[in-house]
Amino acid sequence: MSEDISVDRLVSAYVKMRDKRSALLRDYEEQDGAIKEQMAAVESKLLEICKSLGADSLKTQHGTVMRNVKTYYWTNDWESMHRFIVDNDMPQLLERRISQNTMKQLLEENPDAMPKGVNVDSRYSVTIRRASRG
Repeated sequence: MSEDISVDRLVSAYVKMRDKRSALLRDYEEQDGAIKEQMAAVESKLLEICKSLGADSLKTQHGTVMRNVKTYYWTNDWESMHRFIVDNDMPQLLERRISQNTMKQLLEENPDAMPKGVNVDSRYSVTIRRASRG
C-alpha cells in the first residue's frame, strides 16, 4: 500500500511541475511575442532606411545593420515535386531527415526491410494524465 502512496505522490508532484512549466512557458511566450513584434517593427524601419539610402549595410556605434535577401522555397504539390526529384535524379533537393512515422510503418509491415545505415533508438517513457475532476 505504501507503494501506491508513493506513486500517487510522485504523480501529484509531476502534474504540479508540469502545470508550473506550462504557466512559465505561457508567460515566456507572451513576453517573447511582444518583444518579437517590437523587433520586427525596428527591422522594418531599418529596411526602409537602407532602401532609401541605397545601402546594404549601415555601421553605428551600437552595431552594424546588414540588409540581405533571403529566399525560401516550398511546394504545395508533393506528387509533382517527388516526380521532379526522381526524373532529374536530384535527391539532394530534400533535407536529410527520415520520416519517423513512415519508417515505423515500413518496418512494421516489412521487418526485414531495414535500410543499410539506419540507426534505431527505442526507449521507454511514461505519460501522465491528470485525473478527471469530478
